[in-house]
Amino acid sequence: MRTTDNNAGNPLIIEIEKERENLSHIAGMCDFDIKKNPNLLFFPQDWQLGIDKSDRIFELNPDGKLTTNNIMGFIGHNETKLTISSRFYPNGNDFFLHYMLCKVLGINVVNLDFSKGEEDIHDFLPYLFPAYLQNALSQGLYKQYKRNHYNDSNVKGVIDVNRHIRINIPFAGKIAYTTREYSYDNPVTQLIRHTIEYLRTRGLWRRFLTNNAETRANVSQIEYATSTYKKNDLQKVITANLKLINHPYFTKYRDLQKLCLQILRRERTNFGEKDRIHGLLFDGAWLWEAYIATVLKEKGIEHRTTTKDKLFVEDDVGKNQGIIPDFIKSENTKNASFIGDTKYKHFAKDNRQDYFQIITYMFRYSCPVGYLIFPYDKQDDENYRKREINNDKGYSVIELGMKIPQNEDFTDFCNQMKLREMNFREKIETNL
Repeated sequence: MRTTDNNAGNPLIIEIEKERENLSHIAGMCDFDIKKNPNLLFFPQDWQLGIDKSDRIFELNPDGKLTTNNIMGFIGHNETKLTISSRFYPNGNDFFLHYMLCKVLGINVVNLDFSKGEEDIHDFLPYLFPAYLQNALSQGLYKQYKRNHYNDSNVKGVIDVNRHIRINIPFAGKIAYTTREYSYDNPVTQLIRHTIEYLRTRGLWRRFLTNNAETRANVSQIEYATSTYKKNDLQKVITANLKLINHPYFTKYRDLQKLCLQILRRERTNFGEKDRIHGLLFDGAWLWEAYIATVLKEKGIEHRTTTKDKLFVEDDVGKNQGIIPDFIKSENTKNASFIGDTKYKHFAKDNRQDYFQIITYMFRYSCPVGYLIFPYDKQDDENYRKREINNDKGYSVIELGMKIPQNEDFTDFCNQMKLREMNFREKIETNL
């Protein structure tokens, strides 16, 4: 089954009772324990489904009407699989999602080639491997205790009496003993190494391992640590990793471990494993914002991803709510020459809440121009509209859209997107 995100205007109707039953195990999921779903992955990694309705995967009513929100990707239960593509590229393979992932993850799109056909979760898993590997290694190389067996005169562990009698009679000065030592060559790093070697056998995915100096260094670090790697040990390594790690420090390795298992067990972890929820989900709003950050980076516009200089306003129930602009260009904490806020949605002409939000940012930083940045896909949509909000001081809000091409060839799609990005930056340049 296939649908798009935010499909309230055209919901998917599930007619088969068995499919309704399977999807009912996923419907309404929010703020759930990921540990209970080891085959369910999220991007970005620190994203958690919230309690707000808009953050849920999808809703399913008793009549079988399925409505989605801002979440894209692949998810299924038992033999039922649901693909949620971007509403801005609803035709076949989701080139828009592919393209945004490449830009956000720093993958060169020039050499990528995708044929138009049936997409699968495994088409996207390799994209994430370099990012997950870097995220995990930021905590250091994973190590765990390993039992080593020695037979020499430098005793520093527990004497292994049975082994000593078996190999050291008659006595020649050596003693058999066992130690428990930290080792970087362990089942987890071996799993990562096997994933690296697997990706190297695939022409398209091999490039992901050499995409930049940082990824190459990370791969080399894993290779150096796993000197005992043997190709034939794959099944033994997978079995040793079926119980996910729960280390209090190496927390980021858990998601990497899950990702590696899904890549290596492709045939076995496809949708169809009984009573298991499988999938790979993307936060569409986050991905659009992160993509726009790559487009605006060369203009010196800062992407705000922390709570620094967070603004607080009082909501309807009297609580202070923290808000922060997505993008800002400023030389100090009081003034800014650029304020921008991304909106991953079809932008209507009357968006009062969005205007109030951007105007709050503008007055906070004494910025005369604020941008509302959104994608669009219709031929007759306006992608640039300027509205004056205070003629005396010259304040204005600009609705700036980026048109998403509908090419059926990925190379053509990328070329068109580059032209859109250039045009997008030129329109911003006029007001900087």
